[in-house]
Amino acid sequence: MTARERVEQYLSDLYDQPVSPLLDEAMTYSLLAGGKRIRPVLLFSTLDLFNVSTDKGLKTAAAIEMIHTYSLIHDDLPAMDDDDYRRGKLTNHKVFGEAVAILAGDGLLTDSFNQISQDDHLTAEQRIRLIAVISGAAGSRGMVGGQMLDMTSEDKQLTLDDLKTVHRHKTGDLIRACFECAGIIADQPDAVIRQLVKIGENFGLIFQIKDDILDVEGSFEKMGKSAGSDVSKDKSTYVSLLGLTGAKEAMQEMVAETEEMIHELSGGDASLLELLSYITSREN
Repeated sequence: MTARERVEQYLSDLYDQPVSPLLDEAMTYSLLAGGKRIRPVLLFSTLDLFNVSTDKGLKTAAAIEMIHTYSLIHDDLPAMDDDDYRRGKLTNHKVFGEAVAILAGDGLLTDSFNQISQDDHLTAEQRIRLIAVISGAAGSRGMVGGQMLDMTSEDKQLTLDDLKTVHRHKTGDLIRACFECAGIIADQPDAVIRQLVKIGENFGLIFQIKDDILDVEGSFEKMGKSAGSDVSKDKSTYVSLLGLTGAKEAMQEMVAETEEMIHELSGGDASLLELLSYITSREN
């Protein structure tokens, strides 16, 4: 069973004793909507560098995916991005209504930390460190703060540095956390974890630049959502600031830098390099 299949199976079994069947149905609807599971796979691939079993990272990987899914449910709401489709399916609020969608997101976010707090594969110190890293990456100084910057930046012309700040927090912080958490789970020294953080920060920016490119070049059939939403909302993106060719060149420069850092850390292990290639060549 691949790492992606492992986390998929774990998530599918997560909500089997509901307090509210409707709430569990709504959470599961988005949680199992066919995502790429890039964040869990990044965590597992980093653990592989240190020959650490995926068992030790399974609940942390699931927790990060739960947080990511919650953010998508709330992003799609009418008060936010007002999207009708996600991954080729109707968005959560279109199926269950806005109130249930909000609670489904709340449930996934809160339940994620319960996953880590009860992970018997980890020491108490590791659990505390993981919760600190993930809550910081997901909260007002991380992803949520980035979402706020993104929302208030509509109809404004940002500088490239401003845009990097938005992307680093909105998309990048949770991706960076995957690498940092893997270092904690693998009991790596602080110097190695700092290197993992740098790699994770680059992965996050590369992922977002590719998203900006797909918003111009992508299609509903391949992405499962409408392209061109950034243009319609007059958002600053790497493409709007650098042009399509410039955005692709910026992404490749960052890819080259990241490949060098991975080589320094991994000593030839190809799994993270393969994921980097996948992220830059994906069509959704």
